[in-house]
Amino acid sequence: MTVPKTSLAFAIPTLTICLVLLPLCPGQPRAQLGTTPNIKPIVVGRCYSYISLINPRLRYDCEAIWRQFEEAVLRQSSCNVTVEDYHHMFNAMPQSWPCDRFLFWSKTRTLMHSYAAVVRDFWTLEDTLVGYMFNDLIWCGQEDDSGFDFSSCPEWSACRNHPVYSLWRQASQNFAEMACGNITVLLNGSTVNAFSRKSMFGSVELDGLNPERVDYVNIKVVTNLEGPHLESCSQGSVVDLLQILQSRGFRWTCTDNDQTLMILQCIQGPKPSSCRTCGNGLLDGKDPLSNEDSGGSVEAE
Repeated sequence: MTVPKTSLAFAIPTLTICLVLLPLCPGQPRAQLGTTPNIKPIVVGRCYSYISLINPRLRYDCEAIWRQFEEAVLRQSSCNVTVEDYHHMFNAMPQSWPCDRFLFWSKTRTLMHSYAAVVRDFWTLEDTLVGYMFNDLIWCGQEDDSGFDFSSCPEWSACRNHPVYSLWRQASQNFAEMACGNITVLLNGSTVNAFSRKSMFGSVELDGLNPERVDYVNIKVVTNLEGPHLESCSQGSVVDLLQILQSRGFRWTCTDNDQTLMILQCIQGPKPSSCRTCGNGLLDGKDPLSNEDSGGSVEAE
């Protein structure tokens, strides 16, 4: 989910918890770094920063949110924190967003950050309060102790009820259920299974979308400029996604190699051979931030 960016005028640290391939089958926990040091002042401080500077219209009790978080995680084994355990915390921090601004992604984290920073109308999960507060953090409790385990936590993909995975799964579900109007999905056409039912988007967010609230699902498949070009709107797992959308009554568009996304890739790592098309487009007087001349676009009612 796998479960940030800069779609607002501020910078949000990138999530190490990204919405990419997530094994859903329980496995043997593998040790990794323990709970992030100083996690309480980080989380509570981010909460105050969010409601004071980023969205001052919100009136949340940051200390109460932290207490609900502790109640969900502490005195539990590292693989025994469920989505339901976080319900009280999420109930203490409800949010809503305007339609036509929801951006979902899978396996395109770096490019997504750039895209959302340029197209300022987009909002991602990382723009929500929960996304901002828990961005890039690790945590787990101990069944026989009242505190966090700062020495070792299992990898968050090691078990379905990992405390980190469960939080992002609930956050992703909430974000998808809020989505309305025209939404955008960025997929990586240079990977096998650009759309995967094991990703946070495929396993949680897609099922949370409501065809009665979402007008169009606008899919953008982008490949690395130098390839490989493995999947597209008419090839690979993306076709499976389109079939799922159609079977559920969604209207959709799908675009290969959106010009804005290609130009962003050129800016990030310009190579003469791969960026010549972008350069020619600019020389032709085309708006580099316009999608009007994007190629490979298909649409279905």
